[in-house]
Amino acid sequence: MSSLNIPMPREQLERIVRQIIWQQITVPLEAPGGATESAYTPNLVVNISARHLHMSKEHLEILFGPGAELTVYRWLYQPGEFASEQLVTVMGPNRKAIESVRILGPLRKFTQLELSATDSFALGITPPVRPSGQIEGTPGCLIVGPKGVVELRQGVIRAERHVHMSTADAQVYGFTDGQYIRLKVNSDCPAVFEHIFCRVHPTFLLEVHLDTDEGNACNLVNATSVELLP
Repeated sequence: MSSLNIPMPREQLERIVRQIIWQQITVPLEAPGGATESAYTPNLVVNISARHLHMSKEHLEILFGPGAELTVYRWLYQPGEFASEQLVTVMGPNRKAIESVRILGPLRKFTQLELSATDSFALGITPPVRPSGQIEGTPGCLIVGPKGVVELRQGVIRAERHVHMSTADAQVYGFTDGQYIRLKVNSDCPAVFEHIFCRVHPTFLLEVHLDTDEGNACNLVNATSVELLP
């Protein structure tokens, strides 16, 4: 089944519509003391981004056969993005492998493997911390699919901590695209994460991505609250 045959979750569509309307028509509210505040309230979500692959069409067809397409396993939080049903095995220079690594869709112009530090140690790879897409000079790996093998020359990274936010969210927080901010996680293992990269786009939903090691370190799944700080 093509990914286009599975509709985007209603919740995502409703959030996008609300954000677009807010950006076009700002409704100020009277606050105590005569000040005004925005009627729009950001809904901050923090998710753990486990190991995964972004894939080019060329490499997908090598791994899964000519004409192969990604099919939706489940939709992710960001509009249009999904975890696919397609799984592969990745192997490092130490010949150790991690199986069942999921490919995320939609397809991209390049192939990129995102790992945590723990995953990197297991594979014998030392990837740099990079924003998604900045793969020049990064190490590669071997990707094994049911129909073929790809020797990836570069593209293995540890993803830089980042937050997706709409222009509406950025306006409320006073943040700008490309700015570095902080994330405070309140839990039984509280932590403040520095160097969170802001990525601003009108259709983004407000979401911070941490990798598995970072999420486990602060017990994110049991956090009582999260907060973005300048």
